[in-house]
Amino acid sequence: MTTSGDDETQVAHAPALAVAAVARRLGVAPATLRTWDRRYGLGPSEHSAGAHRRYSAADVDRLLVMRRLTLDGVAPAESARIALATDLATPGSRSLAAERTPTAVVDAALAGDLAGCARVLALPPDADVLAWWTGLVTPALAALARRTVVDPPGVDATATVHAAALAALRGRGAPFEGARRPVVLVLVVPREPRPLVAHAVAGALASHGVDARIVGGPGDAHHAFELVAMTRTRAVITIGEGQQVDLDVVERIAEQHAELPQFVMVPDVASAAVPLGRSVHRARSFTGLVHEVLAVTGRAVDGPTSPTI
Repeated sequence: MTTSGDDETQVAHAPALAVAAVARRLGVAPATLRTWDRRYGLGPSEHSAGAHRRYSAADVDRLLVMRRLTLDGVAPAESARIALATDLATPGSRSLAAERTPTAVVDAALAGDLAGCARVLALPPDADVLAWWTGLVTPALAALARRTVVDPPGVDATATVHAAALAALRGRGAPFEGARRPVVLVLVVPREPRPLVAHAVAGALASHGVDARIVGGPGDAHHAFELVAMTRTRAVITIGEGQQVDLDVVERIAEQHAELPQFVMVPDVASAAVPLGRSVHRARSFTGLVHEVLAVTGRAVDGPTSPTI
């Protein structure tokens, strides 16, 4: 019987492969591999006698991670960063990289496996919340939305993902404990349930040193004015997911606090309701919203964020 140690030895001494052989193994065109090499640095690392570059077993493993993530809907640049950050020398790291995909999230959620879903969605201390949301959580929720499922009582795949994602954000904790941090309020459109994306926005901001707080309960203008004054907030975010949204609070805050930046994230069909002005801006994407708020709070990110999910 071949042991796992024997398997690892065989992989370590596996012959280096030419681009055509690797392309056949991955099911992609050789031109795709050359593009991944040129754009992302996922190229061959070994040289043969004729100075021809060849792919080692580790190179192929990284490409397999890249291929799996792109098939799961993760953007190529993000997939490449994850593949390059994967420590293939650590026992079990290959299986961990394969597990941390939207497909793994969906599989666990459909099985009602909250613990498994939470394991895949866990946020390590050095993880980038923005990349986690856009590269893992959002594609998984989109994949679930496209499925027709027949669940037994007590099993709800989407609710399982929500619960696991909330646990991940809650377990991450806020950095810079005890330090004075800029405050940002996250409001939810009146008469709408609090969406998961509100927690994700707050979590992404918190990971960069912003004291982001999600406001619950009555969301009228009076309460908003009080909160703005009490917290000395640096920006206000209002999030809605319905086709018709009540943004009266946004307009009233703009009248009373003309210099306070406000960001509104609503679906395209509700965009006409946004009272755009000098201090009110419509956020068109999660990533854009996070970076714009970080900029006005003085926490702008220099260059790309961490690749770790």
